[in-house]
Parts: sequence; structure tokens; C-alpha cells
Amino acid sequence: MNEQVAGRRARGGGGASRRAERTAVSFETARFIERNIPNFEILNEEALQIIEHNAETILEEIGVNFVENEAALQRWRDAGADVRGERVHIPRGLARKLCSTAPSSFTQHARNPARNVEIGGRNLVLAPVYGPPFVRDMEGGRRYATIADFRNFVKLAYMSKWLHHSGGTVCEPTDVPVNKRHLDMLLAHMTLSDKPFMGSVTAPERAADSVAMAKILFGSDFVDQNTVMTSLVNINSPMTFDGIMMGALETYAAANQASIVSPFIVGGAMAPVTVGGTLTQVLAEVLAGVSYSQLVRAGSPVIAGAFVTSIDMNSGAPTFGTPEASHITYGVGQLVRRLGLPYRSAGAFCGSKLPDAQAAYESANSLNMGLLSGVNFMLHACGWLEGGLVSSYEKFVMDADQLGTLHHMAKGILMDENGQGMDAIREVGPGGHYLGCEHTQANFKTAFWRTDLLDYKPFETWAEEGSRDTMQLANERWKKMLNDYVQPELDVAKTEALEAFVAERKASEPDAFI
Repeated sequence: MNEQVAGRRARGGGGASRRAERTAVSFETARFIERNIPNFEILNEEALQIIEHNAETILEEIGVNFVENEAALQRWRDAGADVRGERVHIPRGLARKLCSTAPSSFTQHARNPARNVEIGGRNLVLAPVYGPPFVRDMEGGRRYATIADFRNFVKLAYMSKWLHHSGGTVCEPTDVPVNKRHLDMLLAHMTLSDKPFMGSVTAPERAADSVAMAKILFGSDFVDQNTVMTSLVNINSPMTFDGIMMGALETYAAANQASIVSPFIVGGAMAPVTVGGTLTQVLAEVLAGVSYSQLVRAGSPVIAGAFVTSIDMNSGAPTFGTPEASHITYGVGQLVRRLGLPYRSAGAFCGSKLPDAQAAYESANSLNMGLLSGVNFMLHACGWLEGGLVSSYEKFVMDADQLGTLHHMAKGILMDENGQGMDAIREVGPGGHYLGCEHTQANFKTAFWRTDLLDYKPFETWAEEGSRDTMQLANERWKKMLNDYVQPELDVAKTEALEAFVAERKASEPDAFI
């Protein structure tokens, strides 16, 4: 589905036409993934029931904290919970009953309707890295991120074929005041891309700004009736819901915009060291957070999340791509599906400082785990480096290229008449080859996933072209992508209205860098 073509393809025949097609400035965005492969289910029915029972015990006997949020405590009292100070004890079955009003899937609308995404069911939506304060590239090394970097990553996400979503805080622009940077970030997502995007969650008033800007972009009536933002609300594990994050959730739920209710799990530090204990805590936190969103507005869209890592018991540093993280991610997928909710987890996680072999191994493990665990919304799908502290230009395009393998894996094995290949086998027969047969000629363009980055040339050609490694190829690619970028069209009046809103909001309060 070729949705955007910048530049005109040369006309002509034969080799000249094909060469022109390869060098023209054009790009396409793949549709969100629709899985035709089964989810990997690691827990049997007995284990699932034990975890569900224990999670309800946590909610009822131990309770969860809703801190600095009297309105939340009152909502829980009204719903029948036992509130003691800021500790909420939720009677067995109440949270699950409240969760039942959340939709099992929903559409997030993009300003370009061709890029709308369906979150839930058998679908997988891929979004880029979120939150790093640093960026890295080959020439500049590791440095604090700026708003220029932020805009670059939005452009790269827009031009990346296998990414369906523009994401949110693709890096933290430290050269803009803390209390105002969300305005510049939202403006970049809304004007430099036409893919779906995320809102701000760092304060309730910033979530309100996000809704207000979305209404300028989409129209107030449209936003009131449709979901146009999906935003990340982390739980302060273990079992604490702070006023800032819940304030953002309240703002979005009231406006019928989606929140990702996501425990932030570092096994051994913020959850038990055992997989079963962590799964139990995650489910309890998800039940409490999702049910609270439904107390704010029944039927508001929500995604049940799980950010999962463990720690190195020698250094205390987070570790990624580990078997235990996979066990938890697979298990949470089963538990969330039993709740009938969309599922967020996984990403191109790694602890490496560079886009090297460690980064590749850990990211590959994490991405494949996400595909097989039934994830519906995958944040951090590309660009993540150094345990999430760094957004890497080179790794962004390396990961984005590899996301194509998830699309092809998810197709499964087609067993229609063409997929069976019997015509080809009959035509070639014993001792022949398939390169020139009719079936190959009809299918060769789409039969195999093809990288836009990796090098498969013969050694001699590779050496003549400079013996470039993958990081060098990625460096050249992201620079070419930014050079080729063409901004998607947006109504001038909307652009001016968004810019005026940002200017007015910035002028309304002094700068703050803390």
C-alpha cells in the first residue's frame, strides 16, 4: 500500500525504468500487523487460576496505594472499596467486574485516515522508543537530546515503512523548559507526521493541553466521539498509583482517550525475583489501574501493559532479552487476554551502550518475544539503547528495518493454491531449478522479506564499497532519510491554530527546568 510518494518516478522502459524506481524518493507504510500465527502460551490453566486468585488476595488483603489523590480515594469509597488512609483494599471480584466495561479493542485515528490503527484482538501496532534523555549517533556520540533531535526522530518514524505509530517522547528535549516541552513535542507529532501519536502524561494539565491540541487538529466533535491519542501511564511498582500519573489518566479517560496502564517491573527490585510472584503483582496492579479508569468513565479505552526487566544481582543494572523477561511477558499476555483487554509489552530492549552484537541479540530476543506473546501495542519497537537512557539514530533505523521480519513472521504459512507451489514443482521436475519457472517469476517480488539496510553483497563488492559494517550503513541511511523527508500536508489554518495555542500557553507561565 503506497500511501506517500515524494518526488516523481522517472518514466521509461527496461533497466533505466527499474533503476529510476530504485533511486526515487518514495516510501510506504505497512498496515498494522494482523497475526495469522498462534500466541505462545506458557501457563497452564491451574497456574493461571492460582495467579488470578493470588492477585485478588493482594487487592483485598494487602491493598494498593492511591497517593496524593483524594478524588481517587472517594471514587473507590463510592465503588465499595475499603479505604484506609491512602491504602485502598478492593473486595474480591470488584476490580475484575469494573474492568469488564473497557473495550477489548479500539481504533486510534490518525490525521491521515489511511494510517489509522486497530489496537486489540490479533493485531500488533509498532511504536518507537519513548523517554530517553540522551541521544547517540556515530559522529556526535552520547549527548543530551534537543528539540531538533526530537523532530528528527519524528521524521524518521514517519518515513519508516514498518512503524505504524509516531509514538510519544521519542527523546526528552532538554533544551526546552520542562513545563513547556510537551507543547513542542505534540506540535512536532501533529505537523511533521500524519501517523497516530501519544499525548503528554507528566502532569494533568499537560494531558489537558494534549486534548486541547488534538481538538484543534481533529475537531472537537471528532475527539469527543473517537480515540485519537494513546498515552503511557506507568504504575509506581510495587502497587502505588501516584497523583500525577493518575491525574493524567483521569484527564484522558474523561475525554474518551486511551491510556496504557503499565506496571514498571524490575524483577528483584520492584517485584519478586520469581516469575510467578511477579506475574501475580503485575495482574493485581493492572486490575487496580484499569478498573480505576473505568470508575472515571466506564467504557473509556485502556491498554493493559507490562514493562518487564530484571536486574544484574552483582551491579544492580537492568538486564534485557533474558529468559525470565520472556516468561513474564508470555504469562502476562495470557492473563490480559483472559481479562479481554488489549496488551502492551516488549520492544527492542537492550542494555548495550552501542548498536553492537549485544544490542542485536537482546533486541532480537525482545522483539520476537513480543510477537509471540500476543502484544497489541509495542512501545520502544526501535531506537532503544543503554537500558532506555539513549535514543540512537543508528539503532533506530536498524531496528525499524528488522520490524519487517515481524510482519512476515505474523503472516504464517499460506496454504492456498499458490502457496502449495505444486505448479512450480511439476514444471521444474527432478534435477531442474526454480529460478526461471513461472511460479517464481510471479512471486519473487513478494516471496521473501527484503532488508533495506543489511549487506548481502559478495565479499569483493563489499570490500570495494568500503567494507562498511552495519552501523556505518545505518548512519548513512538515517541521514539519507532525513535528507529525503517531505512534510505531509496539513491545512494551513490548523497549523496556524496549533502554533498560536503553543505560543499562548508558553507565554502564560515562566520557564521551569525542574
